[in-house]
Parts: sequence; C-alpha cells; structure tokens
Amino acid sequence: MTGTARKRVQGEPAFVLHHRPYQDSSRILDIISLSHGRLAVVARGSRSAKSRLRGILRPFLPLKMSWVIRSDLGTLTGAEMNGSPISLQGDALMSGYYANELLLKLLHRHDSQPEIFSAYQHTVENLARSADVATPLRHFEMELLRLLGYALNLDHDSETNKPLRGDSMYEYRVEQGPVPVADREGAMVFSGRELTAVRNEDFDRPDVLTCAGRLLREVISFHLGGRELKSRKVLLELRRELKT
Repeated sequence: MTGTARKRVQGEPAFVLHHRPYQDSSRILDIISLSHGRLAVVARGSRSAKSRLRGILRPFLPLKMSWVIRSDLGTLTGAEMNGSPISLQGDALMSGYYANELLLKLLHRHDSQPEIFSAYQHTVENLARSADVATPLRHFEMELLRLLGYALNLDHDSETNKPLRGDSMYEYRVEQGPVPVADREGAMVFSGRELTAVRNEDFDRPDVLTCAGRLLREVISFHLGGRELKSRKVLLELRRELKT
C-alpha cells in the first residue's frame, strides 16, 4: 500500500482467514473483504477475557468489520456479525481452512476482487450444508483460478487449436494446455471426454470429480510455486488414519 494517508473503513463485509497472537492480549487478523481485498489488521485486546470481540473474530463467520489503515497493517476498530453464523465441522472444517490457505497464498494484499470474495462466501456456505465437500471445493478452485487469470484451457488441443476429441488422450501442461499423447496413463493424462466433463463441471459424476481433483491439484501446485499447503497435508493424513 503506497502513501501515508490514513484511511478509515466502516462496516465492510469480511471474513477472518487466519489469526495469530500479537503482544500480550492482541491478535493480527488476515482477512478478506468485499471491497478492499485481502489485508491484515491488529485486533487490540481481542484475546482478553473481557473483549466483546473475542467470540466472533474467527474464521468462517460472516462479519462487518471496521478499521483504520495508513501502511500495510491496519487497526481494527469494530466488528459485528453480518448474517447467520456458519458452522463447519470435520472434513468441511479442514476444507474451509484449505480454501483460506489458497486465498492467503494466491491473493495479493489490498487488491480488490469482489468476485473472489463472493465465490469464497458461497463456498463456505456450501461446505456448511453439503455432505460431500469435494464438489464445492472443485467449483471454488476452478472459479478462483479463472478470476486470478489462470483459467484452465479445457476446450481445444493446444498444438492444433482444434476442439478436443472425446476418444483421444491428452497430457495437460499447465502453461500450455492439453497436448495429444499416445500414452493412456500419467498424472496429467486425460481423455478429451474427461477434460470436457471437467470444463462443464459435471461434478455429480464421481469419475469427473476424481479427474477434476487430479487436474486441479497439479495446476494449483504449479501456481503456488512449490509452497506447501499445510491444510491439505493434514487432511490427507487424517484420511489415511481413518483407513488404517
């Protein structure tokens, strides 16, 4: 954020993505807001037992937040609930933390992207009411990539620019798109029919959901530039323990 002018924001729709202790009784909150994008604010005294904000400054609750800011770090001046509380449990909770971590790692600070805020809010609401967390996550990943300018090419052969053939096999290369291959196996090898189904988000079909997960995992890892997602690692470990 440039300049030294003090800016005051009042009643901005926002979610807490992450929080960490700061000094004796305060916290630093990483938040995503509707009109001001991702930013960090200090919530002074919020860890105190007497703080009226202690119970609401946590992830997944829809809030209206107010702050003042003159540099990269703002100061929270108020917060209140903005609608009904949202409760995530089990896989939905870990999936919510995964969505939060994606935003923290892929969004630049102070970059206003209301569409991403809306997509995130919709995803959190769907995680709270969906028995299958994979479907809302795949929708969110595809939409987030699109809004960040990383939309998947699932329409045409990158070498010939012709439409994908359903019975042909393609290797999806992140910086290029689908490229015809003779092999039928590989981490990023899909049939044209599978890629088209992912493009259409036919995630009510388990086979398409599986293909989408395999594809998006590699694409997102590429854009993360080698940075590990802690939430994904924890979720995979929990699932392995449940199978043993």
